[in-house]
Amino acid sequence: MSLRSALGVLAAALAVLAAAPSAPASAAPDETVTVDPSGRISADGTITLSGTYRCTGGTGPVFVSSSVAQGTLGASRGIGGTRAVCDGLTHRWENTGQAGPATLRAGTARVEATLVELRPQGGLPLPYFHATRQRDITLQQG
Repeated sequence: MSLRSALGVLAAALAVLAAAPSAPASAAPDETVTVDPSGRISADGTITLSGTYRCTGGTGPVFVSSSVAQGTLGASRGIGGTRAVCDGLTHRWENTGQAGPATLRAGTARVEATLVELRPQGGLPLPYFHATRQRDITLQQG
């Protein structure tokens, strides 16, 4: 498996974790993730979401994953994953992913962003949630 394929699989797995409604946040008070008030949707269904994050420490790789849903019965769709730097500073994140044509449209959507670390425990990488945030945003055509 190529590195690009492996990163794609990891991003998809993290997006699934981010969409899990029971994912507990174990964040320290100074660890945060935000979601910008608007995102973009292109004609081919490509979604771009963004925001900021801040975290400290980290013994394993840390990612900002995101998901988006629309409508009252809308299924959540994972939208990319960005590698995070946990140095205590505030950084920008931007995730882009394909939701598919006609799956989502311009308008109000619900986004969840999660700052998750894959901590090695007993030889397996287990998720540790630094922060999570849900927010209604506006998807703009473009």
